[in-house]
Amino acid sequence: MEEPGAPEAADAIPVPNQEGGRKAARKGSGSLDDLARTALRAFVIARDAAFNVRDLLTHSSRMAFLAIKECEQELDVIERYIDDRLPAAITRVNEARARQLLTSLKCTTDLERIGDLMMSVALRVQSRTARMAASDVRQLVEMSAILREMLDLVYQGFVNLDLERARKVLQMDKDIDRVCHGLFQKHLIEHASQNNPSSFDVILMAQALERAGDHTTNLAEDLYSLIEGRSLRHPPKKRAAT
Repeated sequence: MEEPGAPEAADAIPVPNQEGGRKAARKGSGSLDDLARTALRAFVIARDAAFNVRDLLTHSSRMAFLAIKECEQELDVIERYIDDRLPAAITRVNEARARQLLTSLKCTTDLERIGDLMMSVALRVQSRTARMAASDVRQLVEMSAILREMLDLVYQGFVNLDLERARKVLQMDKDIDRVCHGLFQKHLIEHASQNNPSSFDVILMAQALERAGDHTTNLAEDLYSLIEGRSLRHPPKKRAAT
């Protein structure tokens, strides 16, 4: 597979200025804009992988399986592309642009992992010889649909530097956790005595989708950090009043 160039469908991630507004990254900066556009392309690919997981679960589509595999491979290529070129690029930019490039690298790492998790779900679906219970399929499809919406929101958030979309993604994480907990409750407790191999597959697929949701919340936190200039992770502890 060829290395990705600058996708035509996605503009460079905008860079926030010091007043909290935004401006589009300047054109003509060569590989700098290539890296930003390529990072945005990774969002679209991961979103497509989540959509095809839904199609695979619903219709057992061979084309959906091949699409997920292609998405996973392309995300690997994109991560290497950015990882290889970022060190040289970051030495030629100011602090705001450096923050943007570092965000691109962090995002593609999470997106590559999402691709791996979607592939693990696809492989389990393909390897099954028996049909899953309709209720299990319905809940796994619900998880994949939530994941796809989260990825779409965070993608739009990066395109428009929209903090509200980041907040919504962080709120939606509990929805995917809720469905996952329901499947765990069903298969670890209700079906524990039946020793059903199908339960093990469902649990692992649900876990993969839930972990993909966690990686998507990481993306939302990265968007927050890019816009606000501070991280949501590991907030400083408040000192006790003396």
